[in-house]
Amino acid sequence: MSKSILVTGAAGGLGAAIAAAAAADGYRVALLDVDQSVTKTAATIPGATGFVCSTTGADGVNAVLDAFGTPDAVVNNAGIVRFGPLLDQTLDQWRAVVDVNLTGTFTVAQAVAKRLVAEGRRGSMVNITSMNGVMPGPNAGAYGSTKSAVALLTKQMAVEWGQHGIRVNAIAPGLIDAGMSGPIYADPQIRALRESRVPLGRLGTSDDIARAVLWLLSDASEYITGEEILVDGGVTISVIAGLPRPQSVDAVGVKPGMTPTTNDPKGNR
Repeated sequence: MSKSILVTGAAGGLGAAIAAAAAADGYRVALLDVDQSVTKTAATIPGATGFVCSTTGADGVNAVLDAFGTPDAVVNNAGIVRFGPLLDQTLDQWRAVVDVNLTGTFTVAQAVAKRLVAEGRRGSMVNITSMNGVMPGPNAGAYGSTKSAVALLTKQMAVEWGQHGIRVNAIAPGLIDAGMSGPIYADPQIRALRESRVPLGRLGTSDDIARAVLWLLSDASEYITGEEILVDGGVTISVIAGLPRPQSVDAVGVKPGMTPTTNDPKGNR
């Protein structure tokens, strides 16, 4: 019997790519989005069903689950951004981001978990976070705060639901040329500059994220729960490496006759 999966925020971008990859991997797929185009997206994926629904209301989410059935897997991908300085952020803007990114993730995950527990079934969930939830970025205060909160919520869910056989993990995308980040890379200069900051030398793709998500959902990772995996080509860990430094710094602490690279007077490594 094939497994089933619910992907939120799936009308386009990362969500649609994850849904398509899941279908190709043999899942029966439900796509959920407030955007009515989700039904058209679903029509392009064999055997998939699209549902127009907000993630923030339990009644709507449960109606989707009644129609589709309890999924074996969930990908909480739905999210919005409201960029701007914290000093200028209105409470309405802040609450909108919190409602979708944090509350929506909780609402969907809880609704599915309740049904899995009641049915005595195991399950696996992946919450989509962000590198902005790991490191702060310009004008991303509301977005980054919610993604950081989702990362901790992921761990909390993993601790509480592990006894029921439900695994919960998170994927934090880095510089991905897809979805909400698309407009950023329309500028060739910005694109080239960002690519130059990634240790692996390229921007990420929706396929990079989809493959990581499917691996975490699969039995290949059956002993992993409560983890947040950065899929960012190494950009988040390269902050110090990217800072300017004089060459003389590399010689600090090196004894006369020793090279900065080997610390061995004979040049042996």
